[in-house]
Amino acid sequence: MTINIYYGGRGLIEDPTLYVIGKFTEVLEELRVEVKKYNLYEEKNSIAMLPKTLKEADGVILATTVEWMGIGGNMMQFLDACWLYGDKEKIEKLYMLPIVTASTYGEREALLTLTQAWEMLGGIPCDGMSAYVDDYVEFETNGEYSNTIEKMAESFYRVINQKRKMLPASNIVIRNNLLKSSSIVLTPQESEQLSMYVSDDAYVKKQKEDIEELAQIYKEMLNGDIEVGQEFIRNLKENFNPIDDFSASYAINLSDIKKTLVVDINGNHLKCYYGEKADADVIAKTSRDVMNKLVLGRITFQGAFMSGELTAKGNFKTLRTFDQVFQFHIL
Repeated sequence: MTINIYYGGRGLIEDPTLYVIGKFTEVLEELRVEVKKYNLYEEKNSIAMLPKTLKEADGVILATTVEWMGIGGNMMQFLDACWLYGDKEKIEKLYMLPIVTASTYGEREALLTLTQAWEMLGGIPCDGMSAYVDDYVEFETNGEYSNTIEKMAESFYRVINQKRKMLPASNIVIRNNLLKSSSIVLTPQESEQLSMYVSDDAYVKKQKEDIEELAQIYKEMLNGDIEVGQEFIRNLKENFNPIDDFSASYAINLSDIKKTLVVDINGNHLKCYYGEKADADVIAKTSRDVMNKLVLGRITFQGAFMSGELTAKGNFKTLRTFDQVFQFHIL
């Protein structure tokens, strides 16, 4: 059995959350559980990649400290990453125990936030532990507190070992509705790859530099009498490679010139125009410079999406097919 602990505090010596985590670790290791601890304050530049560490875990402990309000920025970033890049099928099988200590008001509210967040992710929350700590020395030397923490660790072990069934919560209905209306369905592999791109600052910086360079080159290429929109339409038509029985529509919003390029494919027939199409299969948003880069063959449609240069919602399979239907040659 493997249990991952994600610590969202600042790592201060007097942080009572660290003491609680330590007691949990001692008990679990005595029960022959492998415990892996991740200090989020040390993982600031790679938090987006941490959801992949959930793959081998049987249970999760989310531990944080309330210093003035809420669960803290590091823990919130980790939960955001789980929502955006985590393997939802894996999370649905993971038990989570929240731990919160506070030197000010709000430990119970923070505990509830962690529980609700894990429910929204589809995971299985367990009864957690919260405590207000005025004097951390007294807290750590209190034998009754220590005994309570140890019993809670043993109880968490039994819950995972016995794979206990939890009663359903209404949050799952909200989660399903949100996923249906606002999220693009990604495979676990695609989510993990996207998280790697997001975490790579050097990659993102290089992409921005490439865009600026290509934008300058393309501006010099453009003839002043040719409208930018017509140039995109011409490139799309010239590089159209129809797929039998494939029909789809794309609405690409070029935010910096405030125009929407509509690409309507019906078998061997292609229509490209500027206008509106609210019911398009894929609705994307990007800039004119990225579109320049796309028609020059320097990046693919999916590549722009994975790097964050293009945002999109709709059918992800249709999004990927764009690169098969339009095969631009590098200029």
